[in-house]
Amino acid sequence: MANNSVMSLVASDLELVNKEILSQLGSRVPLVEQIAEYIVDSGGKRIRPILAVLVAGALGNKSDHTYTLAAIIEYLHTATLLHDDVVDDSSMRRGRQTANLKWGNSPSILVGDFLYSRAFQMMVQLDSMAVMRILGEATNKIAEGEVWQLMNARNPDVDEATYMEVIKAKTAELFSAATASSAALAGASPKQEKALYDYGIHLGLAFQLIDDVLDYEGDAETLGKNVGDDLAEGKPTLPLIYAMQTGSNDEKQVIREAIEGGNLAALPAVLAAVNATGAIDYARQQAEQQADLAIACLQDLRDSEFKGALTDLAHMAVKRQS
Repeated sequence: MANNSVMSLVASDLELVNKEILSQLGSRVPLVEQIAEYIVDSGGKRIRPILAVLVAGALGNKSDHTYTLAAIIEYLHTATLLHDDVVDDSSMRRGRQTANLKWGNSPSILVGDFLYSRAFQMMVQLDSMAVMRILGEATNKIAEGEVWQLMNARNPDVDEATYMEVIKAKTAELFSAATASSAALAGASPKQEKALYDYGIHLGLAFQLIDDVLDYEGDAETLGKNVGDDLAEGKPTLPLIYAMQTGSNDEKQVIREAIEGGNLAALPAVLAAVNATGAIDYARQQAEQQADLAIACLQDLRDSEFKGALTDLAHMAVKRQS
């Protein structure tokens, strides 16, 4: 997702973040290290750690603790991926086999737990109650969001407002945790911390909206996951919700039955309905609105290359193809 200018800006920082990530994976249980290294080193975008670094840079207060925090954020994210892939019975993540397919569900869940607990051990090193509060609240909300999404699976009557609340909890809260905790660690004012929290929420919403769009118009090689996975899991995402709101009775019925049955065989008919109703364009418009709201949250930050990079990330969130 991040373009060359953003990556060049944080390249040396990311080397330190990755060093911290790998240094904290040690365990006396070999399988823990093996699975954790596999998933952590699987070529992810590192967008959430990048956010932590950029916020610290924008506030003029990067330190060694910034890199520890960025590693913590990546651990939390990786733990959610391990658990999500088990819940969703996924077989492909970032272009290769998921850990649960490779080692089984039980080891994946337990290593996810290890990463969560290691993240909280690392938080203690920061000696910041503000960071503990932000990350503690975020992980709780994320867990609620995952359960909420699970409850909504195969339910074609989920409305747009509910969907937005679910993705806010499930995805956007970790984006905002990265930005707000980095702001708190860098000594931001309460106003700055709130603005950067809001930036993270809007950016995370834009990111997830595009993720849900790409499930219906991307390709597996580019995405690094199987196209149609959301439909196979019976997830009522915004393209489907909008198509059901605006489509013909036949189109609504096709989508309803596909969600209820998790029927991937119906994907061609669902794609036709989604395209005929303009649902993809609508979802993209909603993502662009969230990106604009994210950028507006940065207006009181002093101008810098780091602020520019945060702005660029918001634009890129809605233009990406993977």
